[in-house]
Amino acid sequence: MPHGLYTPLHVASAPWEDISMDFVLGLPRTQRGFDSIFVVVDHFSKMTHFIHCHKVDDASNIARLFFRDVVKLHGISRTIVSDRDTKFLSQFWKTLCSRLGTKLNFSTSCHPQTDGQTEVVNKSLSTMLRETLKGNHKSWDECLPHIEFAYNRVVHRTTKISPFEAVYGFNPLTPMDLLPLPISFDFIHKEGVAKSDFVKKMHEKIKSQIQQQTERYAKYNNKGGDGPFKVLKRVNDNAYMLDLPEGYDVHATFNVADLIPLQVVQMMRQSLQI
Repeated sequence: MPHGLYTPLHVASAPWEDISMDFVLGLPRTQRGFDSIFVVVDHFSKMTHFIHCHKVDDASNIARLFFRDVVKLHGISRTIVSDRDTKFLSQFWKTLCSRLGTKLNFSTSCHPQTDGQTEVVNKSLSTMLRETLKGNHKSWDECLPHIEFAYNRVVHRTTKISPFEAVYGFNPLTPMDLLPLPISFDFIHKEGVAKSDFVKKMHEKIKSQIQQQTERYAKYNNKGGDGPFKVLKRVNDNAYMLDLPEGYDVHATFNVADLIPLQVVQMMRQSLQI
């Protein structure tokens, strides 16, 4: 675990205002010469874009991809979080963000000041790539659009709805939806005002879900200060089940390495007061 408490970013209020960027490097070179993926994640909706690129692409090329595949669809973001990759540290990116009015933030490996959104997405992306390719490693770039669509179509555990629905208010059709072809498209005939109210209420609900998930995550990662909790039973030599109050959303069984007897804590507090 890194030193210090988990400090999450502020909760976004609307889609594509606050985003994260990262790279997946070291992939097998495809027939078209791509060996990396440029990953962009929206903090609010959790929607992602997977953009094939080259490891040697400089900042100007990454900026071109960013405008081609992200800005044209969602506009300019208020904040961008990235790691300290040289592509983002370059004077070009600093100048570009300054001219656009976008705040560029950097995360570090030893100070957990970000929510780790791209790290979670990258793990899911790697799993989906392995399952999709089945050994055909030179065509992963052709699978990216399908992987991106599938990722954005699945319900996210934080928002409780899919990224597509969080952004557009409905889920797009899939091949399965076309068999048989739906007769009614109710979402097309909704009144403009009703649709607007629906999206606003949905965004408020999403923000609340993100806030609750962030608080639960922070509480779990900062659990060194929680307690005391009653021990319900001894599971084995290395684990005990605790009586956790509602709202913790974690398993009640803990390893002995994560537990400190109350008497020890009290002795430590007394020694500090002395």
